[in-house]
Amino acid sequence: MAYEIRTYGDPVLKSKAAPVTDINGKVARLVDDMFVTLHESDSGLALAAPQIGVQKQIVVWDIDDEMRTIINPTIVESDGEWVYSEGCLSIPELYVDILRPNRVLVRGLDLDGNELEFEVDELMGRMFQHEIDHLNGVLMFDRMTTDQRKQAQTAWRELQESSDPAQSRHVPLL
Repeated sequence: MAYEIRTYGDPVLKSKAAPVTDINGKVARLVDDMFVTLHESDSGLALAAPQIGVQKQIVVWDIDDEMRTIINPTIVESDGEWVYSEGCLSIPELYVDILRPNRVLVRGLDLDGNELEFEVDELMGRMFQHEIDHLNGVLMFDRMTTDQRKQAQTAWRELQESSDPAQSRHVPLL
């Protein structure tokens, strides 16, 4: 079953998600539904449970036809810097140049409760940082400079008022 993806302004996106304490059939069904939702979005690489209104620390992704899940992920280490034009399913059609660490070490659990560890950089590192932000109630707007945030919020309002749903906006790093 596909869920509706919550968009900017929905208070659930600003709330911290709770850790998953029991990995069971209900969690597995939720993960399956998250993949359906992600694939129906047609443009996302990953999805965090709060983006569908579920306040649990679960992230799914499908990158290079590899569908994976991580539960209760945390960033253990990070280094370097990388600016990348970041988008978000919860802020559709807005792309913002955001500076984040380039490399991260992420730990969490798989659906069997086994520990996972990923040392990744560039796009995968960005994906983990972005989705873990969702689990902590942090959105792209919270990662921007003050001037960049003003420009991005103006662009977001224009997108909401636009009659062309395929129109997008890009905000550079200021």
